[in-house]
Amino acid sequence: MPSAENVTITVSTKGQVILPSAIRRRREWGAGTRLVVEETAEGILLKPAPAFAQTRPGDVFGSLPYKGKPKTIEEMDEGVLAEARRRHAGR
Repeated sequence: MPSAENVTITVSTKGQVILPSAIRRRREWGAGTRLVVEETAEGILLKPAPAFAQTRPGDVFGSLPYKGKPKTIEEMDEGVLAEARRRHAGR
């Protein structure tokens, strides 16, 4: 097979293109892989789509309701340490 730079593909009447199987294998792009199409100064760039939508802390902050008195930093540190000890003891 020619190198990726020398491959010529054709756009179908539906606007579809078929990527050569060697490229799909190298990239591990199986059937159903979602790709982002980015137009650049040099042409078109295909990248795998992220698995999850990008979020900011403000988008998800407070998404899990908590009823009760807020925990102090010290209480949170104690909880994290207790869980780490519990998980380590289970080995």
